[in-house]
Amino acid sequence: MRSFKFATYTLGCKVSQYESVVLAEELIRLGLTEVDFSEPADAYVINTCTVTAESDAKSRKYIRRALRQNPDAIVAVMGCYSQRSPHQVAAIKGVSIVAGTADKMKLAPMIVEMLSAREKNAPIIITKSLEGEKFEPMTITRPERTRAYVKIEDGCECRCTYCAIADARGPVRSKPVADVISEVEGLYKSGTKEIVLTGIETGSYGADFTEKYDLGDLIAELDRRRSCERIRLGSLAPELIGEKFISKVKNTKILAPHFHLSMQSGSDSVLRGMKRRYNTEMALRNINIIREAFPGATFTTDLMVGFPGETDEDFLETVEFVKKARFLDCHVFAYSRRVGTPAAEYDRQIPEDKKRERSEILIKEKNKVRDSVLLEICDRGEPLSCIFETVKGRVWTSHSDTFVSVKAESDCDLSGRLVLVKPIRVEGGSIYGEII
Repeated sequence: MRSFKFATYTLGCKVSQYESVVLAEELIRLGLTEVDFSEPADAYVINTCTVTAESDAKSRKYIRRALRQNPDAIVAVMGCYSQRSPHQVAAIKGVSIVAGTADKMKLAPMIVEMLSAREKNAPIIITKSLEGEKFEPMTITRPERTRAYVKIEDGCECRCTYCAIADARGPVRSKPVADVISEVEGLYKSGTKEIVLTGIETGSYGADFTEKYDLGDLIAELDRRRSCERIRLGSLAPELIGEKFISKVKNTKILAPHFHLSMQSGSDSVLRGMKRRYNTEMALRNINIIREAFPGATFTTDLMVGFPGETDEDFLETVEFVKKARFLDCHVFAYSRRVGTPAAEYDRQIPEDKKRERSEILIKEKNKVRDSVLLEICDRGEPLSCIFETVKGRVWTSHSDTFVSVKAESDCDLSGRLVLVKPIRVEGGSIYGEII
């Protein structure tokens, strides 16, 4: 098996990235050698995304790229796009295996078996219904020094009118508490400084348990055990992080004071059309509750422009909401019509040029807010707790516990080290500082 090489390519969210790492570890354990996706390989795994039409197109692009690099390779496709559209994927000539978002760990032995047989057959489709599925056991054992993701939850039951992910991921399933603790503590003992708990809907962790236990309980337990140095949370729905959640985590020491909210819009009219489970008043209230419990906490978010029926007034409400919430940063993206979702059939679809115009305006405005937030941090002058990740020349780049991009000069090897930095100035969306 050592003579066989494999490569992976991942599109989409942190959950998908985690799953790709786990699968790669299993292929290595079975004897294959990992190479970069740009290199010739005997097997390629493409982990797909279907959050937008562009994601589908990118998924097909990388499937075809793998086939061009080695037409005789075993090409296995997994993830959200292949779960929703398995026959579209199977129709791409040369694909060997089409998997979805369940039974991902079956892929590794299937790939090894096909390589051993040294023959390619008609594509095998192993997607299935996700109803009644349990959380699929998987664990990372070869962590990065600086940051590692731990998938604690899969699935979503929001049924937002624009989103195809609920169909692609199925109902909420949570990783057993003991398994989460074991993986987090194993990564920490291996040298990982920061653990990011992630899921399709991270805040719904424990919703499927028979006993009452939620994300707040998990964080509090990890803190009591001192399971790691720092815990960061993946994307959170604004309605799930109110007083009950904060009461459980406000006295913890390991929780990073940065929260990424899946806001989607700052207009109540648009949020109702999306069938989100909160409004702007609730979101701002919960943001303020967190800021009281965690002075200096920062917030990032996702914001969609061009949802069907979004008026100019609705869009301006989103711009104003960004200013009120004082987001550190916002991921701005345009609504994408997804076949099979209610919003795809809504009247008053927004033209693409209007979406681009609104995206450009919102990006400019959110950058102004970002720079204002960074200047406030500099003015306070409080040291920033940073884990350094990359270096260019003498300039090291890191993220603080509040997820601020921080740069500092040093001749020392700071990779993976947690260091205090004094903020000096703001430039290009980052804070430049001096190592204390």
